Amino acid sequence: MITAFLLRSLDRRISIAVALLLAVAILVPVLNLATGPTHPLHIPTYIMALFGKYLTYALLALALDLVWGFCGILSLGHGAFFALGGYAMGMYLMRQIGSRGVYGDPMLPDFMVFLNWKELPWFWYGFDQFWFAALMVLAVPGLLAFVFGWFAFRSRVNGVYLSIITQAMTYALLLAFFRNDMGFGGNNGMTDFKDILGFNIQADGTRASLFAATAIFLALSLTIASAIVRSKFGKVLVGVRDAESRTRFLGYRVEHFKLFTFVVSAMMAGIAGALYVPQVGIINPGEFAPANSIEVVIWTAVGGRGTLIGPIIGAMLVNGGKTIFTGLFPEFWLFALGGLFVAVTLLLPKGVVGTISHYFAKRKTVSEPAPQPAKEDGIEPKIQAAE
Repeated sequence: MITAFLLRSLDRRISIAVALLLAVAILVPVLNLATGPTHPLHIPTYIMALFGKYLTYALLALALDLVWGFCGILSLGHGAFFALGGYAMGMYLMRQIGSRGVYGDPMLPDFMVFLNWKELPWFWYGFDQFWFAALMVLAVPGLLAFVFGWFAFRSRVNGVYLSIITQAMTYALLLAFFRNDMGFGGNNGMTDFKDILGFNIQADGTRASLFAATAIFLALSLTIASAIVRSKFGKVLVGVRDAESRTRFLGYRVEHFKLFTFVVSAMMAGIAGALYVPQVGIINPGEFAPANSIEVVIWTAVGGRGTLIGPIIGAMLVNGGKTIFTGLFPEFWLFALGGLFVAVTLLLPKGVVGTISHYFAKRKTVSEPAPQPAKEDGIEPKIQAAE
Protein backbone atom coordinates (compact mmCIF):
# COMPACT_ATOMS: atom_id res chain seq x y z
CA MET A 1 0.00 0.00 0.00
CA ILE A 2 2.79 2.40 0.92
CA THR A 3 4.75 1.41 -2.19
CA ALA A 4 1.74 2.07 -4.41
CA PHE A 5 1.22 5.44 -2.72
CA LEU A 6 4.85 6.41 -3.41
CA LEU A 7 4.82 5.20 -7.01
CA ARG A 8 1.65 7.14 -7.80
CA SER A 9 3.44 10.31 -6.72
CA LEU A 10 6.17 10.02 -9.34
CA ASP A 11 5.52 12.34 -12.25
CA ARG A 12 7.87 12.47 -15.23
CA ARG A 13 10.35 14.95 -13.76
CA ILE A 14 10.54 13.29 -10.36
CA SER A 15 10.94 9.86 -11.98
CA ILE A 16 13.85 11.11 -14.10
CA ALA A 17 15.51 12.71 -11.06
CA VAL A 18 15.14 9.56 -8.96
CA ALA A 19 16.50 7.41 -11.80
CA LEU A 20 19.51 9.73 -12.21
CA LEU A 21 20.26 9.64 -8.50
CA LEU A 22 20.09 5.85 -8.42
CA ALA A 23 22.33 5.67 -11.49
CA VAL A 24 24.83 7.99 -9.82
CA ALA A 25 24.71 5.84 -6.67
CA ILE A 26 25.92 2.90 -8.76
CA LEU A 27 28.09 4.50 -11.42
CA VAL A 28 30.29 6.78 -9.31
CA PRO A 29 31.43 4.09 -6.82
CA VAL A 30 32.08 1.68 -9.70
CA LEU A 31 34.23 4.23 -11.51
CA ASN A 32 36.10 4.89 -8.28
CA LEU A 33 36.73 1.28 -7.28
CA ALA A 34 36.89 -0.60 -10.58
CA THR A 35 39.17 1.78 -12.51
CA GLY A 36 42.78 2.70 -11.85
CA PRO A 37 44.14 6.21 -11.29
CA THR A 38 45.38 6.34 -14.90
CA HIS A 39 42.02 5.39 -16.40
CA PRO A 40 40.30 8.32 -18.18
CA LEU A 41 36.99 7.59 -16.44
CA HIS A 42 38.46 7.17 -12.97
CA ILE A 43 36.84 9.28 -10.24
CA PRO A 44 39.27 10.03 -7.40
CA THR A 45 38.16 9.32 -3.86
CA TYR A 46 38.43 12.96 -2.80
CA ILE A 47 36.13 14.03 -5.66
CA MET A 48 33.63 11.35 -4.71
CA ALA A 49 33.72 12.46 -1.06
CA LEU A 50 33.27 16.09 -2.12
CA PHE A 51 30.19 15.31 -4.18
CA GLY A 52 28.90 13.10 -1.40
CA LYS A 53 29.00 16.18 0.83
CA TYR A 54 27.11 18.12 -1.85
CA LEU A 55 24.43 15.43 -1.89
CA THR A 56 23.92 15.81 1.86
CA TYR A 57 23.49 19.54 1.32
CA ALA A 58 20.98 18.77 -1.43
CA LEU A 59 19.00 16.59 1.00
CA LEU A 60 19.02 19.45 3.52
CA ALA A 61 17.77 21.88 0.87
CA LEU A 62 15.02 19.44 -0.11
CA ALA A 63 13.95 19.25 3.54
CA LEU A 64 13.69 23.04 3.72
CA ASP A 65 11.77 23.21 0.44
CA LEU A 66 9.14 20.88 1.85
CA VAL A 67 8.20 23.39 4.56
CA TRP A 68 9.07 26.66 2.81
CA GLY A 69 8.03 25.91 -0.75
CA PHE A 70 4.79 24.08 0.00
CA CYS A 71 3.79 25.20 3.50
CA GLY A 72 5.06 28.77 3.57
CA ILE A 73 7.25 28.26 6.66
CA LEU A 74 10.56 30.06 6.15
CA SER A 75 12.70 28.20 8.66
CA LEU A 76 16.07 29.71 9.49
CA GLY A 77 16.80 26.87 11.90
CA HIS A 78 17.16 23.82 9.70
CA GLY A 79 20.89 23.91 10.30
CA ALA A 80 20.08 22.90 13.89
CA PHE A 81 18.27 19.72 12.79
CA PHE A 82 21.15 18.96 10.40
CA ALA A 83 23.70 19.39 13.21
CA LEU A 84 21.71 17.30 15.70
CA GLY A 85 21.59 14.40 13.25
CA GLY A 86 25.32 14.85 12.72
CA TYR A 87 26.02 14.79 16.46
CA ALA A 88 24.00 11.60 16.88
CA MET A 89 26.11 9.92 14.21
CA GLY A 90 29.28 11.45 15.67
CA MET A 91 28.53 9.98 19.08
CA TYR A 92 28.21 6.53 17.52
CA LEU A 93 31.50 6.96 15.64
CA MET A 94 33.28 8.13 18.80
CA ARG A 95 32.08 5.06 20.70
CA GLN A 96 33.55 2.87 17.96
CA ILE A 97 37.08 4.23 18.59
CA GLY A 98 37.35 2.45 21.96
CA SER A 99 40.89 2.00 23.24
CA ARG A 100 42.42 3.17 19.96
CA GLY A 101 42.08 6.80 21.03
CA VAL A 102 44.99 9.00 22.02
CA TYR A 103 44.45 8.28 25.73
CA GLY A 104 43.54 4.61 25.29
CA ASP A 105 40.37 4.70 27.41
CA PRO A 106 38.00 1.93 26.28
CA MET A 107 34.86 3.85 27.31
CA LEU A 108 35.50 7.59 27.39
CA PRO A 109 36.18 9.56 24.21
CA ASP A 110 39.48 11.45 24.16
CA PHE A 111 37.92 14.85 24.82
CA MET A 112 36.26 13.53 27.99
CA VAL A 113 39.56 12.15 29.27
CA PHE A 114 41.23 15.48 28.52
CA LEU A 115 38.50 17.33 30.44
CA ASN A 116 38.80 14.94 33.42
CA TRP A 117 35.42 13.28 33.04
CA LYS A 118 35.29 10.23 35.32
CA GLU A 119 32.46 8.30 33.72
CA LEU A 120 30.41 8.26 30.57
CA PRO A 121 27.33 10.55 30.76
CA TRP A 122 23.97 8.79 30.73
CA PHE A 123 22.95 10.32 27.39
CA TRP A 124 25.87 8.55 25.70
CA TYR A 125 24.54 5.11 26.63
CA GLY A 126 23.34 3.08 23.67
CA PHE A 127 25.41 4.93 21.10
CA ASP A 128 27.77 1.98 20.81
CA GLN A 129 24.97 0.34 18.77
CA PHE A 130 24.30 1.53 15.22
CA TRP A 131 20.56 0.88 15.37
CA PHE A 132 20.24 3.11 18.42
CA ALA A 133 22.26 5.90 16.80
CA ALA A 134 20.14 5.64 13.63
CA LEU A 135 17.00 5.91 15.75
CA MET A 136 18.37 9.01 17.49
CA VAL A 137 19.22 10.57 14.12
CA LEU A 138 15.47 10.64 13.45
CA ALA A 139 14.12 11.00 16.99
CA VAL A 140 16.20 13.93 18.29
CA PRO A 141 15.56 16.39 15.41
CA GLY A 142 12.00 15.13 15.11
CA LEU A 143 11.30 15.61 18.82
CA LEU A 144 12.79 19.11 18.83
CA ALA A 145 10.73 20.04 15.77
CA PHE A 146 7.60 18.60 17.38
CA VAL A 147 8.01 20.52 20.63
CA PHE A 148 8.98 23.74 18.88
CA GLY A 149 6.23 23.45 16.29
CA TRP A 150 3.57 22.48 18.84
CA PHE A 151 3.97 25.74 20.71
CA ALA A 152 4.71 27.95 17.71
CA PHE A 153 1.91 26.79 15.44
CA ARG A 154 -0.71 26.61 18.18
CA SER A 155 0.18 30.20 19.04
CA ARG A 156 -0.25 31.08 15.35
CA VAL A 157 3.24 32.53 15.03
CA ASN A 158 3.77 33.21 11.33
CA GLY A 159 5.92 35.03 8.85
CA VAL A 160 9.07 36.83 9.85
CA TYR A 161 8.39 36.26 13.56
CA LEU A 162 8.53 32.49 13.08
CA SER A 163 11.73 32.83 11.04
CA ILE A 164 13.36 34.86 13.81
CA ILE A 165 12.35 32.33 16.46
CA THR A 166 13.80 29.43 14.46
CA GLN A 167 17.07 31.31 14.09
CA ALA A 168 17.09 32.10 17.82
CA MET A 169 16.64 28.38 18.53
CA THR A 170 19.66 27.59 16.36
CA TYR A 171 21.79 30.23 18.03
CA ALA A 172 20.81 28.99 21.50
CA LEU A 173 21.93 25.48 20.55
CA LEU A 174 25.17 26.91 19.16
CA LEU A 175 25.97 28.53 22.52
CA ALA A 176 24.99 25.39 24.44
CA PHE A 177 27.13 23.02 22.38
CA PHE A 178 30.15 25.32 22.69
CA ARG A 179 30.24 24.58 26.44
CA ASN A 180 32.65 21.84 27.50
CA ASP A 181 30.36 20.70 30.30
CA MET A 182 27.65 19.71 27.79
CA GLY A 183 29.56 16.51 27.05
CA PHE A 184 29.73 16.91 23.26
CA GLY A 185 33.32 18.01 22.78
CA GLY A 186 32.84 21.74 23.25
CA ASN A 187 34.43 24.01 20.66
CA ASN A 188 36.47 21.20 19.07
CA GLY A 189 33.52 18.87 18.58
CA MET A 190 34.15 15.28 17.56
CA THR A 191 36.68 13.94 15.07
CA ASP A 192 39.34 11.25 14.48
CA PHE A 193 36.71 8.63 13.61
CA LYS A 194 37.96 5.10 12.92
CA ASP A 195 35.17 2.69 11.95
CA ILE A 196 31.56 2.58 10.89
CA LEU A 197 29.74 -0.75 11.12
CA GLY A 198 33.12 -2.41 11.55
CA PHE A 199 34.64 -0.99 8.35
CA ASN A 200 37.54 1.43 8.17
CA ILE A 201 35.97 4.83 7.56
CA GLN A 202 38.95 5.98 5.48
CA ALA A 203 38.93 3.00 3.12
CA ASP A 204 37.91 3.63 -0.48
CA GLY A 205 35.22 0.97 -0.31
CA THR A 206 33.66 2.52 2.79
CA ARG A 207 33.68 6.00 1.29
CA ALA A 208 32.13 4.66 -1.90
CA SER A 209 29.40 2.98 0.15
CA LEU A 210 28.72 6.23 2.03
CA PHE A 211 28.39 8.08 -1.26
CA ALA A 212 25.98 5.47 -2.60
CA ALA A 213 23.93 5.56 0.61
CA THR A 214 23.68 9.36 0.38
CA ALA A 215 22.44 9.27 -3.20
CA ILE A 216 19.91 6.53 -2.37
CA PHE A 217 18.58 8.39 0.66
CA LEU A 218 18.25 11.54 -1.41
CA ALA A 219 16.27 9.64 -4.04
CA LEU A 220 14.05 8.09 -1.34
CA SER A 221 13.49 11.46 0.36
CA LEU A 222 12.60 13.03 -2.99
CA THR A 223 10.04 10.27 -3.57
CA ILE A 224 8.53 10.76 -0.09
CA ALA A 225 8.39 14.54 -0.50
CA SER A 226 6.73 14.17 -3.90
CA ALA A 227 4.18 11.75 -2.42
CA ILE A 228 3.33 14.25 0.30
CA VAL A 229 2.91 17.30 -1.94
CA ARG A 230 0.98 15.48 -4.68
CA SER A 231 -1.53 13.94 -2.27
CA LYS A 232 -4.70 15.55 -0.91
CA PHE A 233 -2.63 16.46 2.13
CA GLY A 234 -0.26 18.37 -0.13
CA LYS A 235 -3.13 20.32 -1.69
CA VAL A 236 -4.12 21.49 1.77
CA LEU A 237 -0.49 22.48 2.43
CA VAL A 238 -0.54 24.72 -0.63
CA GLY A 239 -3.79 26.20 0.64
CA VAL A 240 -2.11 26.91 3.97
CA ARG A 241 0.77 28.58 2.16
CA ASP A 242 -1.38 30.76 -0.09
CA ALA A 243 -4.38 31.51 2.13
CA GLU A 244 -3.96 30.23 5.67
CA SER A 245 -6.95 32.07 7.13
CA ARG A 246 -9.29 30.82 4.40
CA THR A 247 -8.03 27.27 4.83
CA ARG A 248 -8.64 27.52 8.57
CA PHE A 249 -12.17 28.83 8.00
CA LEU A 250 -12.87 25.83 5.76
CA GLY A 251 -12.47 23.64 8.83
CA TYR A 252 -8.90 22.36 8.50
CA ARG A 253 -6.66 22.23 11.57
CA VAL A 254 -3.87 24.20 9.99
CA GLU A 255 -1.49 23.74 12.92
CA HIS A 256 -1.64 19.95 12.52
CA PHE A 257 -0.68 20.13 8.85
CA LYS A 258 2.18 22.49 9.64
CA LEU A 259 3.40 20.36 12.53
CA PHE A 260 3.46 17.12 10.56
CA THR A 261 5.34 18.69 7.66
CA PHE A 262 7.79 20.44 9.97
CA VAL A 263 8.62 17.20 11.80
CA VAL A 264 9.11 15.22 8.57
CA SER A 265 11.34 17.98 7.23
CA ALA A 266 13.41 18.01 10.44
CA MET A 267 13.92 14.24 10.20
CA MET A 268 15.14 14.59 6.61
CA ALA A 269 17.59 17.25 7.75
CA GLY A 270 18.78 14.94 10.54
CA ILE A 271 19.47 12.16 8.02
CA ALA A 272 21.44 14.63 5.90
CA GLY A 273 23.57 15.53 8.93
CA ALA A 274 24.16 11.89 9.80
CA LEU A 275 25.40 11.16 6.27
CA TYR A 276 27.52 14.31 6.27
CA VAL A 277 29.63 13.52 9.34
CA PRO A 278 31.35 10.25 8.30
CA GLN A 279 32.16 11.70 4.88
CA VAL A 280 33.62 14.96 6.21
CA GLY A 281 35.18 13.43 9.31
CA ILE A 282 34.20 16.04 11.90
CA ILE A 283 31.21 17.61 13.63
CA ASN A 284 31.45 20.72 15.81
CA PRO A 285 29.18 23.52 17.05
CA GLY A 286 29.96 25.58 13.96
CA GLU A 287 27.29 23.57 12.14
CA PHE A 288 24.69 25.35 14.33
CA ALA A 289 25.80 28.77 13.05
CA PRO A 290 22.80 30.82 11.83
CA ALA A 291 24.74 31.64 8.66
CA ASN A 292 24.57 27.96 7.67
CA SER A 293 20.78 27.96 7.84
CA ILE A 294 20.66 31.14 5.77
CA GLU A 295 22.85 29.48 3.13
CA VAL A 296 20.30 26.66 2.86
CA VAL A 297 17.64 29.28 2.10
CA ILE A 298 19.88 30.64 -0.68
CA TRP A 299 20.36 27.16 -2.19
CA THR A 300 16.61 26.64 -2.22
CA ALA A 301 15.88 30.07 -3.69
CA VAL A 302 18.52 29.68 -6.42
CA GLY A 303 17.19 26.30 -7.49
CA GLY A 304 13.54 27.27 -7.16
CA ARG A 305 11.44 26.77 -4.07
CA GLY A 306 8.27 24.77 -4.41
CA THR A 307 9.76 22.57 -7.15
CA LEU A 308 11.46 19.78 -5.09
CA ILE A 309 14.07 19.25 -7.81
CA GLY A 310 15.15 22.90 -7.80
CA PRO A 311 16.68 22.93 -4.28
CA ILE A 312 18.74 19.84 -5.14
CA ILE A 313 20.15 21.57 -8.22
CA GLY A 314 20.60 24.83 -6.33
CA ALA A 315 22.58 23.14 -3.55
CA MET A 316 24.85 21.44 -6.06
CA LEU A 317 25.41 24.61 -8.12
CA VAL A 318 26.04 26.99 -5.22
CA ASN A 319 28.35 24.63 -3.34
CA GLY A 320 30.21 23.71 -6.50
CA GLY A 321 30.68 27.40 -7.20
CA LYS A 322 31.75 27.94 -3.58
CA THR A 323 34.46 25.30 -3.89
CA ILE A 324 35.83 26.89 -7.06
CA PHE A 325 35.41 30.51 -5.98
CA THR A 326 36.94 30.09 -2.51
CA GLY A 327 39.98 28.51 -4.13
CA LEU A 328 40.47 31.44 -6.53
CA PHE A 329 39.17 34.40 -4.50
CA PRO A 330 38.60 33.25 -0.90
CA GLU A 331 38.17 36.74 0.53
CA PHE A 332 35.35 37.62 -1.88
CA TRP A 333 33.15 34.53 -1.49
CA LEU A 334 30.65 36.02 0.94
CA PHE A 335 30.19 39.05 -1.31
CA ALA A 336 29.62 36.74 -4.27
CA LEU A 337 27.08 34.70 -2.30
CA GLY A 338 25.15 37.80 -1.26
CA GLY A 339 25.23 39.14 -4.81
CA LEU A 340 23.96 35.81 -6.11
CA PHE A 341 20.99 35.90 -3.75
CA VAL A 342 20.14 39.48 -4.74
CA ALA A 343 20.49 38.67 -8.45
CA VAL A 344 18.26 35.60 -8.20
CA THR A 345 15.66 37.55 -6.23
CA LEU A 346 15.53 40.33 -8.84
CA LEU A 347 16.09 38.42 -12.09
CA LEU A 348 14.94 34.85 -11.34
CA PRO A 349 12.32 35.09 -8.58
CA LYS A 350 11.15 31.54 -9.36
CA GLY A 351 14.69 30.17 -9.25
CA VAL A 352 16.48 28.30 -12.02
CA VAL A 353 14.10 25.33 -12.26
CA GLY A 354 10.99 27.42 -11.65
CA THR A 355 11.93 29.89 -14.39
CA ILE A 356 12.67 27.13 -16.89
CA SER A 357 9.40 25.36 -16.08
CA HIS A 358 7.47 28.62 -16.43
CA TYR A 359 9.12 29.33 -19.80
CA PHE A 360 8.23 25.94 -21.27
CA ALA A 361 4.70 26.07 -19.88
CA LYS A 362 4.19 29.50 -21.45
CA ARG A 363 5.68 28.34 -24.75
CA LYS A 364 3.39 25.31 -24.78
CA THR A 365 0.36 27.50 -24.15
CA VAL A 366 1.29 29.82 -27.03
CA SER A 367 1.94 26.96 -29.45
CA GLU A 368 -1.39 25.24 -28.79
CA PRO A 369 -4.10 26.20 -31.34
CA ALA A 370 -6.98 28.23 -30.06
CA PRO A 371 -10.17 26.21 -29.48
CA GLN A 372 -12.64 26.43 -32.37
CA PRO A 373 -16.27 27.36 -31.70
CA ALA A 374 -18.57 24.38 -31.61
CA LYS A 375 -20.90 23.67 -34.52
CA GLU A 376 -24.64 23.62 -33.98
CA ASP A 377 -26.65 21.11 -36.01
CA GLY A 378 -23.85 20.85 -38.55
CA ILE A 379 -24.01 24.54 -39.47
CA GLU A 380 -20.94 26.75 -39.03
CA PRO A 381 -21.62 29.65 -36.67
CA LYS A 382 -21.69 32.94 -38.47
CA ILE A 383 -19.47 35.77 -37.39
CA GLN A 384 -21.18 39.05 -37.71
CA ALA A 385 -18.97 41.97 -38.43
CA ALA A 386 -19.45 44.94 -36.20
CA GLU A 387 -20.83 47.89 -38.02
